[in-house]
Amino acid sequence: MNHVFKSYTNLKPINLIQYILDYVQKYPDVSIHIGTDSQNIGIETVYVTTVVLRLGSRGGHVLYSRVKMPIIKDFWTKLWKEVELSVEVAQFITHNTPLKIHSIDLDYNSDEFEDSYKLVAASKGWVTSLGFKATVKPEEQIASKASDHIIRADFQK
Repeated sequence: MNHVFKSYTNLKPINLIQYILDYVQKYPDVSIHIGTDSQNIGIETVYVTTVVLRLGSRGGHVLYSRVKMPIIKDFWTKLWKEVELSVEVAQFITHNTPLKIHSIDLDYNSDEFEDSYKLVAASKGWVTSLGFKATVKPEEQIASKASDHIIRADFQK
């Protein structure tokens, strides 16, 4: 995996696996949530994938990776890449640690009147078939909300 992850606390690059292992050793009851959001900004599509290390039900420690690529104008292709990036990170963590992922938060809506609804069945099916729990809106979406927050900050730069 070629993603460069940073801690949102200090914006410094980290070794994702070692960072998570150290964090879990210090806080054994942590749950791990992964999510990705994307936006077209200028001539690029920007993806932000977050790994949220959550203690209980109050906030979480956010680790993130930002990936830029030439603009993807097709809505479905852009959204599907969000699932691919989240799955890639989840598999990287589970293949390199004994840890379990609590959820992969898909930034899709279960409301059939929302455009992203058309991807819910396929994406949840794929994520679930890989052994992960998938969440969609309106379920709790801590990681995709964190990704959204970070990517919106890109607009303000």
